[in-house]
Amino acid sequence: MLRHTDATSARLLNALAGEARRCLIVDDEPAMRTVLRRLMTADGFECIEVSSGVEALAALETQPVPLVLSDYHMPVLDGAELLRTVQSRWPGTAVVIITAISDVNLAVRCLDAGALDYLTKPFSTEELRARVLQALEKRRLLIDNAAYRTRLEERVAQQSRQYEELFLASLQSLADALEVKDSYTWGHSTRVSQYAMAIARELQLDGTLLDQLELGSRLHDIGKIGVRESVLNKDGPLTDAEYAHVMEHPVIGWRLLAPLLRDMPVALAVVRSHHERFDGHGTPDRLAGLDIPLAARITAVADSFDAMTSGRPYRSGMPVEDALAELRRCAGTQFDSQCVQAFEAALAKQTVARPDWRVQRAHSLQIVA
Repeated sequence: MLRHTDATSARLLNALAGEARRCLIVDDEPAMRTVLRRLMTADGFECIEVSSGVEALAALETQPVPLVLSDYHMPVLDGAELLRTVQSRWPGTAVVIITAISDVNLAVRCLDAGALDYLTKPFSTEELRARVLQALEKRRLLIDNAAYRTRLEERVAQQSRQYEELFLASLQSLADALEVKDSYTWGHSTRVSQYAMAIARELQLDGTLLDQLELGSRLHDIGKIGVRESVLNKDGPLTDAEYAHVMEHPVIGWRLLAPLLRDMPVALAVVRSHHERFDGHGTPDRLAGLDIPLAARITAVADSFDAMTSGRPYRSGMPVEDALAELRRCAGTQFDSQCVQAFEAALAKQTVARPDWRVQRAHSLQIVA
């Protein structure tokens, strides 16, 4: 019988790490199953015996085990096929292949296929004990390494999320810094983002597009960092030259963000294309219709609505109903009709707050005072 020294017993306990000592014996010869069962039982293992690979798979379905001792040559489903299936479906199971043929090439193939050890009949008690212990220790090492990799990947993913959140917060702070210079546009990017998200949800968009739309709409005017402050804060209507200068901001913003948002093409498209027109007479690329990215078409509606309902030094904010009427009038020419309808539906359902410029103005003046 297998008689473990204290050191060997300790190694076995460590290898199983609290798991039950349970093994599956697979051999089409009853006498060999009996020998293996006696040896393993004497060492504290609970043994399950089957006579074929097919029965072994059925047994594993019912009760997975940490160790399989399997003959190689068996009818219907041999040891090689059993090994492949166990590796695929129960990768945490150690398999030791036992065969009567002493063939180095066969042993190498089994080990390459995932067997943790290989034993040739006839074998001694001590040899079986050593191979079983070695296989279980290899299994524990593989399990521990997999757990370590998982923890490491989770930590890297967590750090990546933190860096991304910090990065996005920095971009938003930059956008806010532009707005704080002008009390009349304070909160514009936030409101545009809220309106855009309401439109997107009404259109039943989700996933990556929704996430990138939120970012892009928040950053849509970041290119105004390249617009002269005297033009940006002018107390009165802009001249044609000044308006052309302001309308450079989509490309400026796109150039600023392109190296930073390479993996966020939807957000970049919003920044570049939110001043395109549905009829093709917009800027900067004169895209038309469905050639304009959907996220940019959505943001165009949200951006224009907030611009109309927000006051300026030279005019008051437009009432909501008048702004909606203007959106409807320009649907199909300046705006995508579907996006306009979705925005009206969102306002009607109160999934987004209706603007009150008097409140916005008082709040913004308090902030910049």
